[in-house]
Amino acid sequence: MPMQPPVRIGARGSKLSLAQAGIMQRRIAAALGADPSDADAVERVAPLIVITTSGDRIQDRRLLEVGGKGLFTKEIEEALLDGRIDCAIHSLKDMPAALPDGLCIAAIPEREDPRDAFLSPKAQRMEDLPQGAILGTASLRRQAQALHRRPDLDVQMLRGNVDTRLAKLAAGDADAILLALSGLKRLGLGHLPQSLLDPVECPPAPGQGALAIETRLADIGAPWLEAIRHAPSAVAVAAERGAMAALEGSCKTAIGAFARLQTGGLHLIVEALSQDGVHRFRREGSAELSSARDPQEAARALGLSLGEAIAEEAGDLILPPH
Repeated sequence: MPMQPPVRIGARGSKLSLAQAGIMQRRIAAALGADPSDADAVERVAPLIVITTSGDRIQDRRLLEVGGKGLFTKEIEEALLDGRIDCAIHSLKDMPAALPDGLCIAAIPEREDPRDAFLSPKAQRMEDLPQGAILGTASLRRQAQALHRRPDLDVQMLRGNVDTRLAKLAAGDADAILLALSGLKRLGLGHLPQSLLDPVECPPAPGQGALAIETRLADIGAPWLEAIRHAPSAVAVAAERGAMAALEGSCKTAIGAFARLQTGGLHLIVEALSQDGVHRFRREGSAELSSARDPQEAARALGLSLGEAIAEEAGDLILPPH
C-alpha cells in the first residue's frame, strides 16, 4: 500500500467509546501497515482524537427531550466535515437514520453479540423481579418492551455511562438494569449479566452490537476501509436500519429489530411499541440474498417493507404522547 497521511480517528470520550475506538484504531493501523501491538506506531498512523458531544454533557434528561440520537454524533460529524478528523467510530445504534450531506457509513466491522443484558442483585431474569421492582434504563425501547412483559414494573430513567449505571445499581437506585451485552464485552465486563434477553422476544435496537466507521463520502473508496469491512454484518444491519428508517426511528420511538443471516438469505423481526408497552406491533419476513445483485439493498428493502407495514397498522399509537 502506498504511503498515505495518517488517518485521524474521532470518538467520544466515554470509557466504552474509547475502548471501541481503540479496537478499531489497531485494526485501521494494521490496515495501514503498522504493527497493531506497537502503541507508538498505531498512534502515529491512526491518531485518536477525543471529541466531547452534547449527549455526553447532558446526563439528566432523556435524549428525546433534548434532541435525539444526533446529540452523540453532531460535534464529531462537524469535525469530519471541517477536515479535523478523517473518520469517526460510533456505536451504530446511536446513529440517526439519516446522515448529514457529504458523510456516509463507509464500513461496518464484524458485529458483536446484539442482545440486551439483564443485571440485578435480586433476580436472575426480568420475570423473577418482585412486584413493583424498579428497572433502570434510558432507552425508550427497553422501557416499552419491559412494560409489555411486566406492566407492574416501575421503570425509571437511568442515564450515564456503563460505570455510572453499574454504580447506581450497586447503590440500590434500581433493582435491575438493562445494558447492551456488546458494550459490556468490549469493556471486559461480559461476565456481569445475570441473564440475556431473547432477541426474538425482545429485539434489540437496530444495529445494536455493531460499530460504524463514518467518513466523508469522497473517502469511501480508501483501501484501508476494505480491510475492516464485514459483509455479513453490513447486510444484517442494513435490514434493521431499513426498518428504522421506515418507522422514523429516533429516541422518540420504541423500535426493535433483529436480523439473522441464514443459508442464502436473511430473516428479520421488527417490532414497535407504544411508550407504555400496552401496544406492540410485530412483523417478520425473509429475503433471498444469493441471487440479489446488491445484498445490502435487498436487506434494506426487506426492512423498509416490514417497517412500513407496522407504521401503517400502528398509526399514532407508537408516537410519543403530545
